[in-house]
Amino acid sequence: MIPASRRSWRLSPLAAAVRYGLGLSLVGASSLAPAQNDATDIETDTVVVSASALKVDTPTLETPKAVSEVGRDELDKRSVDKYDETFQYRAGVVSQPYGSDNNADWMLLRGFSAEGSTYQDGLRLFRTGGYFWWMTEPFGLERVELLKGPSSILYGEAPPGGVVNAVSKRPTAEPQGELELQVGNKGHRQIGIDTSGPVAGHDDMRYRLVGMVRDGDGELEGSEKQRYYFAPSLAVDVSDDTTVTFLASVQKDEGVPTTGFFPAQGTREGTPFGKIDPDTNLGQPDYDNLDQRQLSLGYELEHHLNDTWAFEQNFRYSNLDLELRTVYPNSYVTPPRSISRGVVDRDGEYDAFTLDNRLIARTYTEHTENTLLLGVGYQRLDLEYDNADSFRTLGDGSSYFVNIDSVDMFDPDHDAFTAPDTGDPTHHDVEKEQIGVYVQDQFRLNDEWIFLAGARYDSVDSRDVYSDETGRSQAGYDDGQLSLTGGVMYLADNGLSPYISYSESFTPLASTNVSGESYEPLEGRQLEAGIKYAPAGFDGYLTVSAFDLEESNTLIASEAGVQRQIGERNSTGVEVEGMGYLTDNLKLTASYTYTDTRVDVSENQQDERAALVPYHMASAWLDYDFTGTFDGLSVGGGVRYVGSTANSPSASEDAKVSSYTLYDAMASYEITPSWKAQLNVTNLTDEEYVSGCDFYCYYGESRSVIGSLSYRF
Repeated sequence: MIPASRRSWRLSPLAAAVRYGLGLSLVGASSLAPAQNDATDIETDTVVVSASALKVDTPTLETPKAVSEVGRDELDKRSVDKYDETFQYRAGVVSQPYGSDNNADWMLLRGFSAEGSTYQDGLRLFRTGGYFWWMTEPFGLERVELLKGPSSILYGEAPPGGVVNAVSKRPTAEPQGELELQVGNKGHRQIGIDTSGPVAGHDDMRYRLVGMVRDGDGELEGSEKQRYYFAPSLAVDVSDDTTVTFLASVQKDEGVPTTGFFPAQGTREGTPFGKIDPDTNLGQPDYDNLDQRQLSLGYELEHHLNDTWAFEQNFRYSNLDLELRTVYPNSYVTPPRSISRGVVDRDGEYDAFTLDNRLIARTYTEHTENTLLLGVGYQRLDLEYDNADSFRTLGDGSSYFVNIDSVDMFDPDHDAFTAPDTGDPTHHDVEKEQIGVYVQDQFRLNDEWIFLAGARYDSVDSRDVYSDETGRSQAGYDDGQLSLTGGVMYLADNGLSPYISYSESFTPLASTNVSGESYEPLEGRQLEAGIKYAPAGFDGYLTVSAFDLEESNTLIASEAGVQRQIGERNSTGVEVEGMGYLTDNLKLTASYTYTDTRVDVSENQQDERAALVPYHMASAWLDYDFTGTFDGLSVGGGVRYVGSTANSPSASEDAKVSSYTLYDAMASYEITPSWKAQLNVTNLTDEEYVSGCDFYCYYGESRSVIGSLSYRF
C-alpha cells in the first residue's frame, strides 16, 4: 500500500515582556497585527520569539524544550516551494523520506511519522482517510515552528515526534508589496503576489492579499501538477483592548500524481538488466489523476480583560474535496523483470471545525514572574468518501488485494493498459470529535530559574461506518486520556541555559481486538535534557539536546496469528543545532543529529532498527552578503548528509540503503532597492540516490534549478 531566526544580550523578564509584547499573541502568532509586526521587526537574525512551544510568546532560548524555527527570509533564500523541504537544515527531521511526492508532504520527527503533527496558526490540519491530506503552501507562510517531542499537553491527540506549526502571513501596519516571477527546469513556472497595509480611511483596519499560481513536472515521467492559491486576511481593532484577525485561504491542486514506489531490485541493488531509471513511471500517467480543493475560514480573537488577564480564541473551518486515482506497483518482482500493479481510487470530502480558547494571567513580584494558562480546545471532523481501491477491507473484517495487471519495470508499456474494475466501492462515513481541558504554569524566579508544569485531559470519540457488498460495519474508539508535562531551566549569566523536561502524548487506535474491544491509545513519553547557549558578544546561539522517547501499546503480531498490544517503539538521540554570524557578512546555520529508533514487530522480532531513520544526519548552510564594489550581491551554499538507513524489519528481504550527500547553492542580486534577481540550485551535482526503503524503495529528488525576479513596492 502507499505509505500513509542575532542576539548578543539577555533580556530581563520585564524587558522581555515589554520588548516582545508578551501576552499579545495567539497560538503560533499574535492576533494583534501591530504586535506581530513589532515582534518581527525586533526579532534579530538568530533569536526569535515562539508561541508554539508554550502557547504564549516565549523566547525559544528560554523554553525548556527543543524548538526549531524557519522564518520567511530563509524560506525565500532557499526558494522553498514544498512544505517538507522546510527543515532540511535543522536537527531531528528526516525530510522527504519517500522522495519528492507532489501529492503529500512527508517528514519524520525524532524517528516518528509526522502525519498527525501538522498545524497552522495553532490549529490542527487533518490528514486522514488514507489520502485526505491537507497540503500547506509555503508561499503563504510567515514562518514555520517545530516543537520536538510529545506535545499532547497543549494539542491533545498527537504523535510523539513533535508538532509542526505553520504561521500564516497576516496584515501589516506599514504598506508593503511584492510581485515575484519564477522559471526553472522540470517545467517550473510560478507567479506570486503579496500585498499588505492599512485599509484606506481606516486606522483600525489592516489587510493582506497573498496569491500564487504554480505549474511544474513531477519527478516521474508524465507526472505534473498545477496549484492555485489565494489567502486574504483582515485585522480589525474593535477597541483598544480587542482585536480580531480574519484568515482565509483557497487552494486547488490538479494534475498527475507521482507514484514513486519501486522494488529494491533495480533501485538499491542492480539486476542483470541494470537499474530502473529514477524517472520511470510505474503508475499509469494517462489514467492517474489528482483533483484536490481546499478551503479554510477562521479568525483569531484577543481581548485584554485587565492588566493581568487576557482572553484569546482561535477558530477555523476547513473543507477538503478530493478525487484521487493512481496506479502503483507491488513491492515484489516476478522474475525476470515483471512487476504487478494495484490501484488507489478515492472520492470524497471532509469538513473540520477547530476551536481553542485560552485565559492567560501574568503576575509579577520583585523576584518572580508567573504566567498561568487555562485552555479548552475542541476539534470535529466529518469525512465521507468512497474507496474503490484494489486493496480493501470488507465489512466482515476480511481483506483482499487484486492485481490489476503487470508491467515491465524497466520499460513499462502504458499503451497496453486497460482501466480496472474493482467492483462496487466501499462507502465510509467517518466522524471524529475531541474535547480537551488544559492548564499550564510558567514560573520565573530571580531572573535565573524557569519552572514549567502542565496537565491536560482529553475526551476523544471516533467512528467509521463503512458499507460494501458484505453489509454494514463500524470501527472506532471512545476514550479519555490524561497528559502531563514538566520542566526546569537555569539561566546563567554567561549565556548557558541547561534544562531538563518531561512530556507525554497519545494517539488513539481505531481497530479492535479479538474480543471486539477498542485498543488502548498509543502512549508517548519523553525525557529530554539539553543546553541552550547564547554567549554575550556573539551574534548567534547553539542548542544541544539529548532525548529518550518511547511509544508503548504498539500492536505486534503474535505466534497465534492475532495482534497483541504489547509492542514498543523507542527512539534515543542527540541533536545539535546552531546559527550565528561568523563575521558581519558571513552567517552559518548548522546541525547534527544522532537517532537510534527501535521497534517491536512481533513476538519473535523485538528491538529491531526502524526503517527510513538514519543514525547520523548533518547539515551546514553559509550565507555571505557582499559590500563595497559588489554591494547588493549575496551568495549561499549548503551541504546535507544523510546516513545509511534500514529496510522495514517486517519486509521479506534486507534492503540497507547507502548514505548520501547533497549540495545546494544560491545567488541573489539587488538590482535596485525594488528589483531583485535570484538563482537557486538544489542537489547541485544531480546526485542519483535512494532516499530510503521500507517495503518499497524511493528515489530522492533530482537537481532543481529555479530563477526568480521580484519587484517590491
